Amino acid sequence: MWVTPSVRSLVQSELSFPLVEPLTPLPQDLQTLVVVGGGYLIDEAKAWRQDHAHGIHLVAIPSLWGSGAEASPIIVQNREGKKVIRMEAEFLPNTRVIWPELADTIPEARARMALGDCWANAIEGFLSPLASDTLRRGIAVLVKHMQALPLGKDARWFELSAQASAAQAQSSVGLVHGIAHALEGLLCATQPEARWGHAKLCSVYLWPVLRFILHHSEDPQKLLETYGMDITTILDIAKKLYDDMAYDQALPTLEVNWKTVLRDPCTRTNSMLVKLPHLSYFQAKSFV
Repeated sequence: MWVTPSVRSLVQSELSFPLVEPLTPLPQDLQTLVVVGGGYLIDEAKAWRQDHAHGIHLVAIPSLWGSGAEASPIIVQNREGKKVIRMEAEFLPNTRVIWPELADTIPEARARMALGDCWANAIEGFLSPLASDTLRRGIAVLVKHMQALPLGKDARWFELSAQASAAQAQSSVGLVHGIAHALEGLLCATQPEARWGHAKLCSVYLWPVLRFILHHSEDPQKLLETYGMDITTILDIAKKLYDDMAYDQALPTLEVNWKTVLRDPCTRTNSMLVKLPHLSYFQAKSFV
């Protein structure tokens, strides 16, 4: 097993697989690898299997919702401060398991931040120009289930998060993810005390980006209305996940790296074209 530190004692008490340190060499005759952790660790396990041991059985058990890596054919790895993204159908784990009790181990603040990633996956996957009608109809139903859950610790988020991730993998994401991918490594290096991560950035930027998109283009609003999605409720949820202090902390880094954000593959599949002058919208906090 590869297990994230926060749940090791619980996992060891329940599962009998030998525990080894994640990302360390594994036996040549390995048949099954069980990985229990967040999106980063699950993606590393998916990549390791693909690169070193095609034949093993990979079991993914998320210890945190948000990324939905356990249900996604996408791998996102941190390499030298940058995001490396790979996508192949065979990256999917062989088995996905939901362990509801792991929800109790998640700190409340982290549980809320992780929901920013979940919501960004669903809404950006829906608004993506690459999304099909069938996909949008499915996400619209999913969003209604998401709206019914509290913005906090609830084991039902494991399944809805997985569905959101699997859905956006069929289309793409947009500016929220473009910002998160461009800024995460830089903010982690310059503001380590702020505990920046992908989920936190998605939480911080989901509301500003949604307001930006709806302000500059009528098409996203028409799409949401066409599929019966409540724009007011979605914006209200995004606003509840927003952190104004964190936004101000990240803004100087966004300003300096705006061109990098624009070049990010996720930004290029945003629901509307994002241009250099659009930075002023975020500088002025016009979404407030």
